[in-house]
Amino acid sequence: MAEDRRGQRPARSTGGARPTTGRGGKPASGKPASGKPASGKPASGKPGSGGRGAGDRRTGGKPAGGRQGSGQGRPARSGDFKRPKDDQTPRTQEQSLYDGPDLPAEITGDELDRAIGAQLKGLPEKLANRIARHMVAAGRVIDEDPETAYQHTLAARARAPRLAVVREAAGEAAYAAGRYAEALAELRAAKRMNGATAYLPIMADCHRALGNPEQALKLAKSPSVANFAPEAKAEMTIVEAGARRDMGQLDAALRTLELAPLTSKSRAPWVTRLRYAYADTLEAAGRETDALTWFHRTHAVDSEEMTDAAERAEALEKRLGV
Repeated sequence: MAEDRRGQRPARSTGGARPTTGRGGKPASGKPASGKPASGKPASGKPGSGGRGAGDRRTGGKPAGGRQGSGQGRPARSGDFKRPKDDQTPRTQEQSLYDGPDLPAEITGDELDRAIGAQLKGLPEKLANRIARHMVAAGRVIDEDPETAYQHTLAARARAPRLAVVREAAGEAAYAAGRYAEALAELRAAKRMNGATAYLPIMADCHRALGNPEQALKLAKSPSVANFAPEAKAEMTIVEAGARRDMGQLDAALRTLELAPLTSKSRAPWVTRLRYAYADTLEAAGRETDALTWFHRTHAVDSEEMTDAAERAEALEKRLGV
């Protein structure tokens, strides 16, 4: 982007399934300007043993030899025991991707949101459990370590690439990790599978990050946006205004934001984010006095301190001598 994209990114999830523990998981940070998304933390979680999934073939476990006390053991079969660790062939990249990062033993998979878990019901139990654990694990680290979260979702995808909820999770984690091309591909796949439009704001922002603001604007004008809930509609407005800024159309960006409910009495995070984007764009347009007013208005509803509106206002006050 030609300019700082802070304040112009949508919140990571606007209705799609995150790679998260669901309602019981840690919420996304929602910072409008950080460059994180998935807040950096895809809210997913994790327990169980590490290594390959329960459905993987095991290489050994049987002792060589015949019945106990027989005095004469049968020849060992090739699959009876594992080779010493030092002699094992290194895992290929594909195998390592399938294995995924180690899973904390405390993650059982039961932490996954029920609605998301229900979409895994058609899979064998052990396979579904392994996928659930990786998705929960992803949600737990997405804000602090989005790249590891993404690797967890890739392990889930390797096991169930035809499940939309798994592709959603991979897309959101990729977005949080700044892998915008991968995020766009995963969310497109999920949309083809289930027809959902909740991913459109993130997909549009991926186009922006990849230097295609025109494509972002096309998604912003999708007919389905008119039926979005207020939060999702606000996120798309933020992205649309950001795309206008990318194209040097500051006046158009301001008009886009001014058509949104900036004066809503709601104190929901989307109002905070919308006001912040407007204040940020006003400052970029050189309207510093107006920007100061809107940074103050942003701070007034930012009870969760998602933004740096207070600091931006203070800096403007010093510059304006007020």
